[in-house]
Amino acid sequence: MTEKAYRVLLYYHYVTIENPEEFAKAHLKFCKEIGLKGRILVANEGINGTVSGTVEQTNQYMEAMKNDPMFADMVFKIDESDGHAFKKMHVRPRPELVTLRLEDDINPKELTGEYLEPKEFYKRMQEENTIVLDVRNTYEYDLGHIRGAIRPDVETFRDTPNWVRENRELLEGKRILTYCTGGIRCEKFSGWLKREGFEDVGQLHGGVVTYGKDPEVQGDLWDGQLYVFDERIAVPVNRKEHVIVGKDYFTGEPCERYVNCANPECNKQILASEESEHKYMRSCSHECRVHPRNRYVVEHGLNKEQVEERLQKIENEKSVQA
Repeated sequence: MTEKAYRVLLYYHYVTIENPEEFAKAHLKFCKEIGLKGRILVANEGINGTVSGTVEQTNQYMEAMKNDPMFADMVFKIDESDGHAFKKMHVRPRPELVTLRLEDDINPKELTGEYLEPKEFYKRMQEENTIVLDVRNTYEYDLGHIRGAIRPDVETFRDTPNWVRENRELLEGKRILTYCTGGIRCEKFSGWLKREGFEDVGQLHGGVVTYGKDPEVQGDLWDGQLYVFDERIAVPVNRKEHVIVGKDYFTGEPCERYVNCANPECNKQILASEESEHKYMRSCSHECRVHPRNRYVVEHGLNKEQVEERLQKIENEKSVQA
């Protein structure tokens, strides 16, 4: 198989960085010099990034990081790509690598759930008295997830602890297995679960990205696609079969195509076919369709009469369906 010209690197590492602001500034300069594009977060507790570049550029980056004692044992997850997965290069200092905003923060170096490699995770999640908990956001789950996994009804990751407290009876006395995209959210969340008194807690080591690449598991029992935070939006996981679980926001038909609501003050991510996107002006509600700064209206040069005509057509169809 021919190797593609570009690669995407996904990685994180919990390690003390004394001055995140200065580190971020120097790191941005380095990444730009070698031609990378991507998004990297830097905090006092470590680094979390996704970058894209040519094979040569990504090799140069990995070599430089491995030569730094702070990151010598950092693990890189590598995806081949036809081109850059980002438009620009950003390196930003942050208070946290993943936003949990706990009053008493978790240090994964001191407390975390049991690391489970894909083969062991696959085995354990099918055993009795086991709960598989998806600790990602709902829009990530809706595109793809492990079959039978619990979907916490949360808008953001930082809401998940409250969801657990409110639904504690679902998890009490169970073996809890957690998973996320690349593993970083589970590092803290599985430790938080243990501190909350849940004793048997495991996490998918390396996240879904690693699970899909495992030569034995091959992403088995994953349905849909994996949401990723770059221009690819979605990548396949299950190499044995592909089951579509996403549903068109407007029609309920099978769909794996995400768009952002055209109202810039909403920007909600919705699954929509091209037909639905144009029919509903890429807007999740009537209020968003009539917003004065609706981006779809601007992009397609629609005048007031054309917008009103589409709005009336939508209302007429609703009346017929009712």
